[in-house]
Amino acid sequence: MRLLLIANPVSGGDARPRIARAAAWFLGQGADVEVRLTRGRGDARGFAAAGREQGYDRIVAAGGDGTLNEVLNGLAPSAVPVAFLPLGTTNVFALEAGIPRNLAAACRVALHGVPRPVCLGLADGERFLLMASAGFDAAAVHRVDLALKRRTGKLAYAVSALATLVSIPLPLFEVVADDGTVRRACQVVAGNGRLYGGRFSLTPAASLLAERLDVCLVAPMGKGRFVLTLLLLLAGATPRGVERFATTRLELRGAGVPLQIDGDDRGTLPRQLAVSWGEVPLVFPGEEERVR
Repeated sequence: MRLLLIANPVSGGDARPRIARAAAWFLGQGADVEVRLTRGRGDARGFAAAGREQGYDRIVAAGGDGTLNEVLNGLAPSAVPVAFLPLGTTNVFALEAGIPRNLAAACRVALHGVPRPVCLGLADGERFLLMASAGFDAAAVHRVDLALKRRTGKLAYAVSALATLVSIPLPLFEVVADDGTVRRACQVVAGNGRLYGGRFSLTPAASLLAERLDVCLVAPMGKGRFVLTLLLLLAGATPRGVERFATTRLELRGAGVPLQIDGDDRGTLPRQLAVSWGEVPLVFPGEEERVR
């Protein structure tokens, strides 16, 4: 099997030793492995695009959810399966799909797992796998200290969220679903998958295998109530002021309101969200390999 291993060497800190072990594991299984290390944003997308027609049997994204997002955007549409080695801070797709955190076990899934076509989200044509969101959380992602993130992981997001809550007003914008209904919001999450920021689930009905986006919308409210609402959401409740619905298209209207895609800053509104089906297969664990 010919593999293209696209790896982020600073994912989760210093990932170089784990990348080397992964390449050695694949070689030990008789695979032909070509390794491409990213140096900055856009590299993984470029490597995947260049590898689209080079006869690889699988492309393996090693890093965090952002690395996987770039690989999908560079590769799709393509019939070449994409596998994932979770080396990042949160690795939401690995949690969603049941990919083991143990490196050897994840390599085994990458080599022997089952490719399945999935639904991808689109934000003005840019693909996302897990979610797109606008409002408070995207503002916190926009302001996160990347150096602190490399040192402390998820704590950097908590620090940024607190600083964002204290220093700026909650964003206000409009959300228009495919039925034409206009809603006002200070926070919206359009989930292509169930999980958010780890094992939290703001869109529990979402599925990578369903051609829809599941939306969690928070109506405009004061900061104190918003904090309580967010805590209840993360605990699995649906408090007053929160609406959940499914849609195939979503228009987000608001000047300068931040947007994040798969955990990375992606500019500001207005934006159009939609879904596409089967542009690329992703490698999932078999039942005996899946972490539950």
